[in-house]
Amino acid sequence: MRFTLKDYQVDAVGDVLRNLADARFDWQQRRRPTAFSLTATTGAGKTVMAAAVIESLFDGNDDFSFEADPGAVVLWFTDDPSLNEQTRFRLMEAGDRIAHSRLEVIENTFNEENLEPGKVYFLNAQKLSKNSLLVKGAPDDSQEPLVERSASPDLRAFTMWDTIRNTIENDHLTLYLILDEAHRGMKAPSSRERDEKSTIVARLINGTNGVPPVPVVWGISATVDRFNKAMAASEGRLSYPPIRVDPARVQESGLLKDDIRLDFPAETGQFDTVLLKRATRKVKESTVLWREYADGQDTAADPVVPLLVVQVPNTPSADLLMTAFNTVREEWPDLPGDAMAHVFGDHSAIELGGHAVPYVSPEKVQDRTHIRVLFAKDAISTGWDCPRAEVLVSFRPAKDETHITQLLGRMIRTPLARRVPGDDRLNSVECVLPHFNRQTATAVAEVLLGQKREGDDGTGDTGGGEGRRVLVAPVDMNVNASISPSVWKAFDRLPSQTLPRKAAKPTKRLTALAQALSRDGLLKDARKAAYGEMFAVLDGLVARHKQKVDEATYGILDVEGETIVAGVRSKNVAIAGKFSEMADDRSVEADFKAAGRVLSPDLARKYADHIAVVDADDDGLFDAHVRIAALAQVEGVQAELDRAADTLAGKWLTQYRVAIKGLLDERRAVYDDIIAMSTDPHRIDVLRPRIRAEETEDSAGNKVATKTGHLMSDAQGRFPIGSLNNWETRVLESEMSQPGFRAWYRNPARASEDSLAIAYKDGKGNWRRLCPDFVFFSGEDEEIKVSIVDPHGFHLGDALPKLRGLADFTAEYAHEFHRVEAVAQMKDKTLRVLDLKSEAVRKAIHEAGDAERLYLSVAATDY
Repeated sequence: MRFTLKDYQVDAVGDVLRNLADARFDWQQRRRPTAFSLTATTGAGKTVMAAAVIESLFDGNDDFSFEADPGAVVLWFTDDPSLNEQTRFRLMEAGDRIAHSRLEVIENTFNEENLEPGKVYFLNAQKLSKNSLLVKGAPDDSQEPLVERSASPDLRAFTMWDTIRNTIENDHLTLYLILDEAHRGMKAPSSRERDEKSTIVARLINGTNGVPPVPVVWGISATVDRFNKAMAASEGRLSYPPIRVDPARVQESGLLKDDIRLDFPAETGQFDTVLLKRATRKVKESTVLWREYADGQDTAADPVVPLLVVQVPNTPSADLLMTAFNTVREEWPDLPGDAMAHVFGDHSAIELGGHAVPYVSPEKVQDRTHIRVLFAKDAISTGWDCPRAEVLVSFRPAKDETHITQLLGRMIRTPLARRVPGDDRLNSVECVLPHFNRQTATAVAEVLLGQKREGDDGTGDTGGGEGRRVLVAPVDMNVNASISPSVWKAFDRLPSQTLPRKAAKPTKRLTALAQALSRDGLLKDARKAAYGEMFAVLDGLVARHKQKVDEATYGILDVEGETIVAGVRSKNVAIAGKFSEMADDRSVEADFKAAGRVLSPDLARKYADHIAVVDADDDGLFDAHVRIAALAQVEGVQAELDRAADTLAGKWLTQYRVAIKGLLDERRAVYDDIIAMSTDPHRIDVLRPRIRAEETEDSAGNKVATKTGHLMSDAQGRFPIGSLNNWETRVLESEMSQPGFRAWYRNPARASEDSLAIAYKDGKGNWRRLCPDFVFFSGEDEEIKVSIVDPHGFHLGDALPKLRGLADFTAEYAHEFHRVEAVAQMKDKTLRVLDLKSEAVRKAIHEAGDAERLYLSVAATDY
């Protein structure tokens, strides 16, 4: 893969591969067709995950012990022709082992008996419609009407249905159908409409007119309910459990914008031009901010070039377009002449009043950075996204909220494919709504926050999950000038934790760390040092387990078998004898490849070169491969090697922690990913916030209360507390009144670079991260004391799992905090507190079965 997968993507790929391994067995051994789905919110990188799966399907994946399928054929199916070319390009962009020759869009000229193994074919529903040349077999529409298939025209030996049938019936091939945007090919069970596209999808999946059902069906969509129901109702098809990517993990990854800022008029009137000017100013301001960020990073990479998207009704008048063109030009007089474009369906240039606005293909907008203003109607196209689109102004009326949210849902990817640490302004997208008011804008906000509306079929998915905010009156907070530098130094020492992964290889983590340290000039020849350390460990293991290695070596080199004789007349079967043969190169290589899954392929190859004894006639690799394959079969070898790799990686991360923290954001993010390549939580630093956006009005438009002393503040040194409930405010005021109080920090609710995040396991055993509400600072400059105080309702389902995670965190880092306390409001409005620095309290938390009873027990005290 050319891209480093995010943690949730790695987990999803592993889950898909496990399903595909089972599906392969069910088809090849039992001839039973299967199906399953992958659901992930818009912007989660479904195509990137699919690229990793396809590479593994063709070439294997040692990380998941997944064997390649030499007969694998992938058919990527959509109901939208424009998606095929976009998907083909994205697969090539993401996968370094998916060559151009492996990807083929099926055109009307396609005429093959079978689909070839090791290739991905792209097909859309229109190509299988009754008038398609692929089905009729005719060279053009001018021919006479077709006769029956038995008398197919000579110019086409095989229709597409023939090709599919032949591929399925070929014992050496396995057809994997990937149904993209799977919900769109399935009709709702209550629908009476016989939609042709849905019928085509059903025929393809279930078989028709002598064509067997497709062996393996994998549906991909942001909403897969329809697909799952259709597969469950499919006769004879086994449905595997669906795979769901947690939207909160997608949001946490930094791939999606954190905040969506809504602007709308507070009074009745015609404000189209006024708010279009405002939107234009916003994109100009964003341009300056991105340029300043790039300059501050001192990188050769070009800065992000923000885009303004102007959404108009489906039939915009010439007057509306002319006014929009003129308004943008007036507000942005130095905008280049070729900086405006459109993506309307007629594909022709718009020439009005001296303006010439050309058409541009949606998928080309992202890379054509000279385009700064884009005019659109609906959601532009399925699958389209433009990470540099920073501002949307929509002239749609309030009744068209779905069109607005669909388009905005295509604008939520972060331009750098990562969060800008601590900068809420650059991690946001702006939406300006001239024809909305507070009530109708709130409806848009609910959709953007993932709250389903009545009648919603999921097609308006806008991406994101827990941690996303929709702001209607935000103010950007900057560093509070009244906060002492000693407080910030204490902040810099705060520990945070990574989110553990389901599967991780310590040796792979170590080599990735070594490569990063070498690249950044922090440790010269780090890779050589890492391999040297691992070679020494392997040498020691070979010596320590010499007898077991010798026995395994004999087993690898000596291939034993039996000969049986079956009597034709007597029908008796008897063992005639045993035999022994010397293993050949191919047999040894299979064992060596298996060893690579234990040691890691890279380490196995390097170690083979290290121990190979070269002479005049032999490079020594055969014997080296045998020795390594034998060592990998010894029980406990992998565990010892993993321990050694973890120890060295931990040593280097500690040694170079300060230097890593001083790197550019892009490089520091690489180390965060490396640290997280573990099945256990690991310490990472909390980075200082740069710009913090906070809501300043409540849902009725009233100004919210503010407090002083926060690390970030407005120009008056105040911080809004509208996000706090009554008893959280009581806790804040109580802490601020304590002797020695110096400052407080409202920890962001999402796990990000500027938040203190703590790993915990939820009720299903999945790793999550919690962000305690408050961090307080007290004491003198010479010794600033840091405390965590976390108000959290005992009635919430995650109360106990989060308390246990906080208890484990405190047990490890207790010496770094003055207090770590969890607070809850009881039914009588009193506040009770758990002191997690107490070992007895932590024990009570782990033994508790009910959070409310825990707070009422002797383990807790009045706050």
